[in-house]
Amino acid sequence: MKLSLFSDYALRVLIYASLRKELFQLQDVSEAYGISRNHLAQVVHRLGQLGYLENRRGRGGGCRLALQPNEVRLGHLFRQTEDQLKVMECFDPLTNTCNLNGCCLVKGALAEAMSAFYTSLDRYTLADIALGSERLALTRILFPSASG
Repeated sequence: MKLSLFSDYALRVLIYASLRKELFQLQDVSEAYGISRNHLAQVVHRLGQLGYLENRRGRGGGCRLALQPNEVRLGHLFRQTEDQLKVMECFDPLTNTCNLNGCCLVKGALAEAMSAFYTSLDRYTLADIALGSERLALTRILFPSASG
């Protein structure tokens, strides 16, 4: 299974936020990852809607993590940010034109595999990936001037 670029960026923003622990600007994340500010704006907005980020507008505004890193389960995050949950046409009854629908076992097998994929990711939190053994390396990469 391939995750969308949106989910990839969402995870990167949350890693950045968990290491930063204070208000940050969208431009900071854009520069740290070399990602378009416009792409990140959509991601940050959605993460705010989902309750992962606290987004403050205006003077003195910025973003920060709204949850503790150990409260963010990766499987749950990806279920909320992925738009590809319908891996085959038959998963969407509104657009399905497959005449094998109802007698083909592929749909059930794929649904089971997707469930296992997300269940496996639910074992990991943002704290596991951002604040674990690689924390110092991540910090050096994302905040080079602070580690100087």
